[in-house]
Amino acid sequence: MGIILAKTMPKYQFSCEVLPHYLPEQSAPEDGVYGFAYTVTITNTGAVAAQLISRHWIISDAKGHSEEVKGLGVVGHQPLLKPGESFQYSSGSRLRTPSGTMHGCYFFVAEDGERFEAAIPMFVLDASHSAAPGCAAGGGRVLH
Repeated sequence: MGIILAKTMPKYQFSCEVLPHYLPEQSAPEDGVYGFAYTVTITNTGAVAAQLISRHWIISDAKGHSEEVKGLGVVGHQPLLKPGESFQYSSGSRLRTPSGTMHGCYFFVAEDGERFEAAIPMFVLDASHSAAPGCAAGGGRVLH
């Protein structure tokens, strides 16, 4: 008789998807200001409920200037997500160049007290990817 191995889901795991877009109405290229918005969807893909406590972003422009942003929660929330639940929010950033990148991590505390981080994959902010009329602005690209 053979042994059957059941594939178990990781206890502590979150996925993050980001959709960025350029905001020409909040930009002043002649002054070196490029505005971007991004929508993040955080999904608990693990087996234990956990609460998002804080965030840590690294924002870099095309000239190599980087800025770190740390803070509690996201847009004023510290959501508790059960397995399979998602939380979506929108925020923004400004760059001094028409393109750059963002990446970082979220810090969570699980219901059982375990503390862990979930990576936010690097994504591109790019003002040159203007959308065709009638389409959503900006061409979001996620770097893997």
